Amino acid sequence: MSINDRIAALRRELQRHKLAAYLIPSSDPHQSEYVASHWKSREWISGFTGSTGLVIVTPDHAGLWTDSRYFIQAEQELATSEVVLHKLKVPHTPEYLDWLRDTLPEGSTIGLDGWLFSVAQIRALHRTLHQQNIEVHSDLDLIDTVWADRPALPRAEVFELPLTVTGQSRADKLAVVSRKVEEQNCDYHLVADLADLCWILNLRSSDIDYNPVSIAYLLIGPQQHQLFIDSQKISPELRTQLRADGIHLQPYDGLKDFLTQLPTTARVLLDPRGTSIALYATLEEEQVVRGEAPSILLRAIKNETEVQHIREAMRKDGVALTRLYRWLEGRLAEGPISEVAVAQQLDAFRRAQGDYYGESFSAIVGYGANGAIVHYRPLPEQCADLQPEGILLLDSGGQYLQGTTDITRTTALGRATAEQKRHFTLVLKGHIGLARVHFPHGTRGNQLEVLARQALWEQGLNYGHGTGHGVGFFLNVHEGPQAFGSGATGKAATVLEPGMFTSNEPGYYQTGDYGIRIENLVLCVEAAQTDYGRFLKFETLTLFPIDQQLIEWELLTSVEKQWLEAYHREVYAQLAPRLEAEEREWLRQQCGLESV
Repeated sequence: MSINDRIAALRRELQRHKLAAYLIPSSDPHQSEYVASHWKSREWISGFTGSTGLVIVTPDHAGLWTDSRYFIQAEQELATSEVVLHKLKVPHTPEYLDWLRDTLPEGSTIGLDGWLFSVAQIRALHRTLHQQNIEVHSDLDLIDTVWADRPALPRAEVFELPLTVTGQSRADKLAVVSRKVEEQNCDYHLVADLADLCWILNLRSSDIDYNPVSIAYLLIGPQQHQLFIDSQKISPELRTQLRADGIHLQPYDGLKDFLTQLPTTARVLLDPRGTSIALYATLEEEQVVRGEAPSILLRAIKNETEVQHIREAMRKDGVALTRLYRWLEGRLAEGPISEVAVAQQLDAFRRAQGDYYGESFSAIVGYGANGAIVHYRPLPEQCADLQPEGILLLDSGGQYLQGTTDITRTTALGRATAEQKRHFTLVLKGHIGLARVHFPHGTRGNQLEVLARQALWEQGLNYGHGTGHGVGFFLNVHEGPQAFGSGATGKAATVLEPGMFTSNEPGYYQTGDYGIRIENLVLCVEAAQTDYGRFLKFETLTLFPIDQQLIEWELLTSVEKQWLEAYHREVYAQLAPRLEAEEREWLRQQCGLESV
C-alpha cells in the first residue's frame, strides 16, 4: 500500500466510527522517544521517519506536525504523498490542538489510541477542544485495523548488569525509590518509563533500536513489587534473582486488571507526563497521586562507579573515531565513498572495542548540504558520496556496557572557505563558553545556554535546536531531567547537580550548503566552596580532536585558545596509550601538538 492508500483505508474507518479526525503520535504506551516497530504507526501512515511528530487525518486532510529539526527531512519524505507539513513554531509545543479547535466543526468527535497519549496530553486536548464541544474517544486503535502486516511485540531476552557496573544494587535502588514514594504518602508507584524501570532493576535488553530497554511495567508496592513483562524474556535464573528481591512476574498485558484489584484506599503515585490515559482511567480519581517519578532525578545523577565506567567508554569511543577518520582519509584518496559506508565502518570500529551493544542512535553522516538537515539519516542508494572537498558533519554514538556516548564533529574534507571557518569558529566559541563556565549551585540549564549562542547572536545567527540533553548510563541517549535550552519551563529549568551527564552541542546550519555542530558530553562536578556558597563546573569527558583546519584563530581569545590546547592535550594523553605508532602520530597532528 502506498501512503495515500493507507490514509484512504484509515479514512474508511473514520467514516465507520463517525469521526471528524484521528490522531497518530510518535509514541508507544510508555511515552518513549524511540519505539519498537510495532508502534511505528505515525511512520507507517505518513512515511516520515523522524523521531518526533504527530499526524492528524481528517476526511479531507492529512497533516504532520513536527519541529524545525525535521523541516527539511519532512519536506523530502512527504513529497510523494498527500501529507502536508505543519511547521511547529516552538519545539514540543502542541500547536495541532489549536488547528483542531479552529478547523473541526463544533460538536464533532475525534479518535485516538489512549495507550499512546499521556494523561497530560489528553488533559491539554480537553482544555483546548471543550470550547467547541469536541468529544474525544480515546479507546480506538484504528491503525491496528488497517495495518495488516503490523510487526509483533518484541521479545528480546533481558539480562542483568552486575554491581561492579552499576555501583548500586537493585535492592538498594528499590529501597530508595520506595522511601521517596512513602514520603508522598503513597502505597504504590507505577513505573511506565522503560529507562526508569531498567535503571531501578539493573536490567537491560534490546526491544527498541538504540535504547537497551525491555518493554515492561513495574508496580512498586509496600511489601512486594510486580513486573509486568513477557515471561519468555526472563531466564529461570533471573526470575529467581528477581523473586529474591521481592519482584513477582506478571503478564505484560495484565496491568490494567491488576490495578482494578487494588484496594480503593490505595494511593498510587504516577507521572502524568509518562503514564497513558488508558492506564490512568483504570484507577479511581481518589487513588491517583500525580507527581514526577523519583527515579528520574536519581538516575540522572551518576554515581562514582558509573562515572569511572563512562570515562572508559569515552576512551573506547575516541579510539574508534581515531581509526574511522584515519580510514576515511585513506579511503577518500582512492575515490568517493558513501555516507552509509562511513556509518557502517564507524559501527565496526566501535564494535571492535568490546562490550559494544550497538549505536545509541542512527548515525547522522551529513556531507555538504545534508549536514544542514539537523537529524539527517543516510539511507542506501539515497545518500551522498563524500569527496575530498566540502564539510562533513558526523553525529554518532555507541552503547557500551561501560556507558552511552554521543559525539559530533564537523570536519573539512578539503580547503575550507572563509565563511565556513567563521561560522565554525563562532560555534566553537559557544561550545567553549559553556564548557568552561563556573556557576553557583541552583543554576539551571536555561540560565547558561546563552553562553553557547552569544557569539552567533552577535553576528545575527542562530540555530533551531536545544544546546544539550541529559545522557543515560548504558541507557537512552536522551535522558531527563536536565537540559541546556532556552525554555523557562521543562527540562531546561531543572537545577544542575553534580553527577549530571549532559551534551554540549551548539551548531549552525546553512540550508542547501553545509551544517556545523560541535558536541561533547560534559559531567557536572564541584568547582569550589566560597563565601557565596557552592560553585559547580563542567568536566568534558568526550575524547576526540576538534578540527583545527576550520578555525579562524583571530576570532578566538587567549582564554579560548588555552582551553582548546588543554583539551587536545587531554585527548592525546587518554587515547595515545591505546593506539599504534602511526595512529598516535596522526592523533598528535590532529591535536596540534608540537611535542608530547
